[in-house]
Amino acid sequence: MTTPPAQPPASAPSHVAMSQRMFSGGWRSWVFPSVWLVYLLQTASGVHKHASGIGAVAGYLIILAFGACYLIAVATRWTGGRNVFWRAYAAALLLTVAEMFFAHDDAFVFFVYIAVLTVAGMDRFVPVIVGALAFIATVTPRLISPWDASIEYANGLTILLVSLAMVGFFGLVRSNMELDAARAEVALLAAENERSRIARDLHDLLGHSLTTITVKAGLARRLAELGESDRAAAQISEVEELTRRTLGEVRSAVSGYRDVTLTGELASAREVLRAAGIGLSLPGSVDIVEGDAAAVFGWVVRESVTNIVRHSRASQCTVRLGERWIEIVDDGRGGPGVEGNGLAGLRERLAAVGGTVEAGGTGPGWRLHAEIGAAPATGQDEAADTPAVAR
Repeated sequence: MTTPPAQPPASAPSHVAMSQRMFSGGWRSWVFPSVWLVYLLQTASGVHKHASGIGAVAGYLIILAFGACYLIAVATRWTGGRNVFWRAYAAALLLTVAEMFFAHDDAFVFFVYIAVLTVAGMDRFVPVIVGALAFIATVTPRLISPWDASIEYANGLTILLVSLAMVGFFGLVRSNMELDAARAEVALLAAENERSRIARDLHDLLGHSLTTITVKAGLARRLAELGESDRAAAQISEVEELTRRTLGEVRSAVSGYRDVTLTGELASAREVLRAAGIGLSLPGSVDIVEGDAAAVFGWVVRESVTNIVRHSRASQCTVRLGERWIEIVDDGRGGPGVEGNGLAGLRERLAAVGGTVEAGGTGPGWRLHAEIGAAPATGQDEAADTPAVAR
């Protein structure tokens, strides 16, 4: 006798919805439980043996009514119709009492089904109620002298064993439902993190590259207007090369593989700032920076240079380096009044490797200082792959 379990925890709403679609209102909600009603034939045999005429007809009708109540109770457990369930449960108890007049001790077969409904529908008092059902089914036939029956140990044992089996069955179903909900939540979080990573990486890559393309295209236009076609053509050629490189970076970002280095970003920054008419002061070497910090600082340089070109209107930019810190200062109009997504992204990137970011205006300029602590045990790969976005 299989019936649906009690309502699963609230942490599995999607699984509940799926269960309702599968088992409520469809043929499955009736066919599967109906198979187990075959054991009511024992009660029908008791009616045939102990009743005749109108009494037999009444006994058979009670069996049909009990079966209907059982199926209704089973079906409503999937839809959360607790009022209907308990009405059907109460009706099943009354029908059991009524059937005792026609089937005698064979009416206690009903108790097996009621025990199943008890396990399915109750969270508390299940052992007490099941124990009471088993006790009544065992001793009652002996106490009613007209029945001339002995103590029915088989009745009590059957009720206890079926109830125990249903407890295990429902517990397994609940565990599976919770596991499915947990897997769905993990998959959702993984997809959400991947979407966020790709979105921020594309923002980083395209924001930086499109800013450079805009600057170079503007420079080429001005050169063309001045009649310096050769220099304008050179700028357009650089735009074409940058566009091709950006396309490759976007493809790598989507695939999850890209390499950002401090040396490469400083070289790119020199070219971008030169095209924008901004002077750049760099340290003589980047060898002082420790290996695991270099990749992180490469992203800091990329985002900072992008922001300087976009927002600062600066004429000079200075990059200073230490073993585990980097500082970028410009003499422009200062940063935005409200912290943007880029600065928040840099904080997330540095936080992932135990670092910090300090940023703020310096009067007629902007200063960004990023620093990380001791080298993380997991190396630099995770830090290098953590995306950030422009401020």
